[in-house]
Amino acid sequence: MIIAENLHRSYAIAKKNIEVLHGLSLHIKKGEKVFLCGPSGAGKTTLMYTLAGLEPPQEGSVIIDGTDIYALSMAKRALYRNKTMGFIFQNYMLMPELTAIENASLATAVAGREATERVTALLERVGLGDRLNHLPNELSGGEQQRVAIARALAHNPSIIFADEPTGNLDSRNGRQILDLLFELADEGGKTLVMVTHDHEIARLGDRVLTIRDGVVQ
Repeated sequence: MIIAENLHRSYAIAKKNIEVLHGLSLHIKKGEKVFLCGPSGAGKTTLMYTLAGLEPPQEGSVIIDGTDIYALSMAKRALYRNKTMGFIFQNYMLMPELTAIENASLATAVAGREATERVTALLERVGLGDRLNHLPNELSGGEQQRVAIARALAHNPSIIFADEPTGNLDSRNGRQILDLLFELADEGGKTLVMVTHDHEIARLGDRVLTIRDGVVQ
């Protein structure tokens, strides 16, 4: 379970203090698929990054399965993220000089685990069994996002965070990516937290949280 209480997060922009999260609180159950929706600038991505331990709040707490992640040191929080969380980004964030299998193996390499068989099996599962040794510039956008999904799942995290993972894809490829992600999350009983501006996509999840003016509406 993810429990966020009284989150405040602001940024200094052009000598102005812009508050993005205004005392936001929420609970997400284990195995839930939760979509974060709202207009641009509402704080969706900031909230996801804060829940994931990437952007410390100025006030408030994030507790995941009983662990207060911001009570951990930066090094211990990074280890906790690597063990517990997988990340999928809109722009794929693949290393251009690495092949599909090398990109998908990055999280397991950081964790110090040999997981070549698992990574290969995941890439085959996402339809890239014949593209293991291709570089990102040799793959389509949909194929690159499939590599990103395999990378996020390679170390078998319990939580997947996804920031507009279909934003750069056409509707057909986007729906295929979502169906695949849901299927893989369901099989492992994983919690999925996804940012999207598309309410049609959001309705596919278990719950929609609409963020507006830094709070859950």
